Amino acid sequence: MGGALLSFSLMAVAVRELLRTMGAFEILFLRSLVSIVLLLFVLPRFGLAALRTRHFGLHVVRNLFHFGGQYAWVYAIAMLPLATVFAIEFTMPVWTAVLAVMILGERLNRGRIVMLVLGLAGILVILKPGFGFIHPAALVMLAGAFAYATTMITTKRLVGRDSAFAILFYMAVIQLPLGLIPALPQWVTPRLADLHWVIAVGAAGLFAHYCMTRAFRLADATLVVPIDFLRLPLIAVVGMIFYGEPLEFSIMLGAAVIFAGTYYSIRRES
Repeated sequence: MGGALLSFSLMAVAVRELLRTMGAFEILFLRSLVSIVLLLFVLPRFGLAALRTRHFGLHVVRNLFHFGGQYAWVYAIAMLPLATVFAIEFTMPVWTAVLAVMILGERLNRGRIVMLVLGLAGILVILKPGFGFIHPAALVMLAGAFAYATTMITTKRLVGRDSAFAILFYMAVIQLPLGLIPALPQWVTPRLADLHWVIAVGAAGLFAHYCMTRAFRLADATLVVPIDFLRLPLIAVVGMIFYGEPLEFSIMLGAAVIFAGTYYSIRRES
């Protein structure tokens, strides 16, 4: 989880730096390109059998939503403090619970009801409706969190059927043209000075997902999820030191409320 925290934070900084010279779609294309190169490099270790799937259509649906969530994340990073983006992203478990009830037929027990209530309360604390201007990028990121939740539901369907390597590989392959086609009209040739940030975007994204997958296999969610929420104070410090972003109490409070609901639900589930 330490590797996941550092990777997500590095990825956010890399996106912020690349946004100085190129658009969001080009960044997403380059991330997929780097991911494919890295995955092809390790493919001989897994073998072609690891890529077998009978559910390619579900992979496409999963990655359409994931790409939408990624675009919202990159867009929000360009417009909002990093801590705000990460705090809104933490609403994903709330939307995942709602979709699990609607799509997977899971029960809405007391723990999940508490998570939903506290999750919505946390959103209100972060966005502060009625107390000032709500930046449109915050609403875009909220939609992105919903897209990520849909991705989680489709991933849950795929995990028992396809290998983790296949899920990562098809993610990169499907999202490559999704980023390239809209990026072409405003394409900016990456500078040599940006090369390390381009590599960081693709490598950090892959490594973060690998670390989180390993962490969930090695430990209970009651241990892993609280560590994941440490991303918020970490990225808040990064934003403050490198970009002069202020530490907002409402962001931390709202995220803490969301975390409390999520943790309570996980404790009841376990």
